[in-house]
Amino acid sequence: MNLPSTTTSTATDTATDTRTNTGAVLYGTRDLRIEPRPVPAAAPHEVLVEIRAVGICGSDVHYYEHGRIGPYVVETPMVVGHESAGTIVGVGRDVSPARIGETVALEPGVPCRRCPQCLAGRYNLCPDVVFFATPPVDGSISTYVTIDAAFAHPAPVGLGFDQAAMAEPVSVGVWAAQKAHISVGDRVLITGAGPIGLLAGQVAVAFGASVVTVTDVSDFRLQTARKLGLGAMRADAPIDGEYDVLLECSGAAAALTAGMRTLAPAARVVLVGMGADTVSIDVPLIQGKEISLTGIFRYANTYPTALDLIMRGAVNVDAVITHRFDLEHTEDALTIGRRDPLALKAIVTPGR
Repeated sequence: MNLPSTTTSTATDTATDTRTNTGAVLYGTRDLRIEPRPVPAAAPHEVLVEIRAVGICGSDVHYYEHGRIGPYVVETPMVVGHESAGTIVGVGRDVSPARIGETVALEPGVPCRRCPQCLAGRYNLCPDVVFFATPPVDGSISTYVTIDAAFAHPAPVGLGFDQAAMAEPVSVGVWAAQKAHISVGDRVLITGAGPIGLLAGQVAVAFGASVVTVTDVSDFRLQTARKLGLGAMRADAPIDGEYDVLLECSGAAAALTAGMRTLAPAARVVLVGMGADTVSIDVPLIQGKEISLTGIFRYANTYPTALDLIMRGAVNVDAVITHRFDLEHTEDALTIGRRDPLALKAIVTPGR
């Protein structure tokens, strides 16, 4: 995945020598440069992808604003972006040339597939995962990237690049719904109506939830939730109802506290949003109602489901995409959230 390789692409990729590559490269805090990069060579098990759409994630913004997330520090120049889709234009020698021309959604984390976590099916917890735009690994806001062929998921026929790129944030919603065991008749509360909250809410409906309510302090985001068929209420007002599931997508400690007060016996709580490092938990509440609480870290085996939900219209990703930028204006895409209160998801289009 954009790491140096001693193996070149097969003869099916003879045009590589004439291609040029450009990437959005982060050097440090608020230091993003658009500059030439070598065209990566596909290793035997990899494909070369021309990137056509990349969604901007909160983690991209955090790296841009702060130069780090927890222990992951931008110490060397790094291409940003990981919510991506494009077209396979070359293959390594162990990959069928028939894949050239496929529209693919790129699952950005490639695990080792040998460690105990991988062998147990929890490859999202692989300690040796190579993940786009996680230092020091380059991301995908670039004209071309390489990736393990197994993690370049074919998009359903008719799905556009922007939509296919959204399989990544939709996968977060799918993983959260699976961890919460959402099923028919569940009442689901989602705190935070950002892109993840809005997508997770639609996933919950697709999984059979009878009630899905989203809270936020932004009237625009609540209006978007209502347009998507979700219930919506302001986070600074008392929360109505009793819920079987809480998906905390805001990262705000106050939202978690308020949401947990609404839970029914045997409810399930999933921490999705990243914000406060520590929160206070009402232990008697958890014990008295036997509430289950867990976090999620990325996702595993979710891309086929996410792509299917998008293709069937069960999850409307177009309503969440509010801005589009070409590669040269990646910095505008990274900062639109603090400049436009009506911004939700920005898309960068490297290969257009």
